[in-house]
Amino acid sequence: MASAELITAVVVDDHPAIVAGVQAWCTLADPPIEVLATGPTPAAAWTDPGARADVVVLDLHLGQTAQPGYGDLTRLVDAGRQVIVYTMRDDAETALSCVDIGAFAYLTKAEGQTHLVAAIRAAANNLPYTPPALAGAIGADTRSSRPRLAPREEDVLIEWFTCESKEMVAQKLGLSARTVNTYIDRVRIKYANVGRAAPTKAALVARAIQDGLVALEDL
Repeated sequence: MASAELITAVVVDDHPAIVAGVQAWCTLADPPIEVLATGPTPAAAWTDPGARADVVVLDLHLGQTAQPGYGDLTRLVDAGRQVIVYTMRDDAETALSCVDIGAFAYLTKAEGQTHLVAAIRAAANNLPYTPPALAGAIGADTRSSRPRLAPREEDVLIEWFTCESKEMVAQKLGLSARTVNTYIDRVRIKYANVGRAAPTKAALVARAIQDGLVALEDL
């Protein structure tokens, strides 16, 4: 969606005080974010008017369950919904698991208004958002699901994000366009090999932000 369009959200959380707070933050945002629906279960996101919302703000522990609601998150992501996980959990393993499933952002409830509003705006525009808790988890992530990119591969990838064409990347880095293509193809293969395929440029940007290779403000 275009950034100038009205952004809408649905809030799935079983704590009335949290729901009221998120609604108030969205109303006070400039420009405001319209909360189409709220509810204590994922049904709020699957039924009208919540089904029409640009962004789903999802609590990971609904109904006092002890286990994170990865299943609810997976079903929403698989349906093409832009989901922000908003939770009391602040451990790195849970944050990284949610990002791997496909959440656009992972926020702890301690991170508050500024980060949640920014994350909703980013998700509505198909961009991930990295708040402090998620940045810390990514920085400490040493799992094999992060592909090991060669320094030159990272250079080409980051340059490509800020250039209009691969020819411009080649000119800036003193490479041929064919070599630039080769580096980018290698990166795609590495992501695919760890189960995190990135077939488009937008998907590669998302992966790079998730893995801390580049910051949103650098793009």
